[in-house]
Amino acid sequence: MVSEYQKLIDEAQSAAESSQNAEELGSARSKFLGKKSQLSEAKKELGKLEERDRAAAGKELNEVRKLIEKAFEQREVHLQEEAWNLQFESERIDLSERLESLRRGHLHLITQARDHLEDVFVGMGFTVAEGPEVETAWYNFEALNIPDWHPARGNFDTIFVNLGSPEEVMLRSHTSPVQVRTMENHQPPIYIVAPGRTFRTDNADATHLPAFNQIEGLVIDKGITMGDLAGTIDSFVQAFFGTEVKSRLRPSYFPFTEPSAEFDISRPDGSWLELGGCGMVHPNVLSNCGIDSEEWQGFAFGFGIDRLVAMRYQLDDIRELVVNDARFLRQF
Repeated sequence: MVSEYQKLIDEAQSAAESSQNAEELGSARSKFLGKKSQLSEAKKELGKLEERDRAAAGKELNEVRKLIEKAFEQREVHLQEEAWNLQFESERIDLSERLESLRRGHLHLITQARDHLEDVFVGMGFTVAEGPEVETAWYNFEALNIPDWHPARGNFDTIFVNLGSPEEVMLRSHTSPVQVRTMENHQPPIYIVAPGRTFRTDNADATHLPAFNQIEGLVIDKGITMGDLAGTIDSFVQAFFGTEVKSRLRPSYFPFTEPSAEFDISRPDGSWLELGGCGMVHPNVLSNCGIDSEEWQGFAFGFGIDRLVAMRYQLDDIRELVVNDARFLRQF
């Protein structure tokens, strides 16, 4: 019986096929499938048929509607594919074309410095170690020979986290906890550097940031001396700053090293600039990490990456590194 509606089906399929865009297709769809279409009028007439004929006629109309709907759906898919192809063609990029007008991005100064530092130390035989930024008092202080009564503990301006016991969980104030975790989980000899973000309650100013980047180094081996530390510092300074730059050690105090020192680098005008701290690992720290201090010795050192960048590029305000001003960053 579909043959009774074959002319209507042919006209609908032809109208769908000749539609050139979504608007034309919608108008044609409304003509053949809308409320005022021939199919809708025929559906209204079903109620006038005898019951025995009504079901067959209704089935007939549904089959016709499905054929017409299929024609419009297929055309809709085709038009959509054509639209996509036109869009893709208009947005096509010739990968062989040189786009001189586009500015290339680059790594941030701090990331560049960290990558360079890692390359220098890996070239000297160190491996890179990392650890969590949220630490417990054991790793941030106690294992490093800084018990809760120690006066040096107040100098770290710690940011505590509201987890567990008060003053037990904190954002790490240095990357030294990575050294502790490494000594706990690895047998000597150990040669690592630990770069990463650290946090203190400093107010941001020209020389301080509450979140800043550090890198620390640790060596544990047999027969290690202060001379090995001085040689390592000197090798690093010349590899990073150039062979004309010298280093020196000055006596200092840190609870996790004994003896302790600060190391400076030379300036072209003959003056010296402080870079970081260092020293021989304190026997208590070795013992806390399960290492026999009678058999093994070691040294540690550390300094701020942000400050190093400021020194290298002669920045007067370290905050320039974190405000993300593209005009400033583009210079480097």
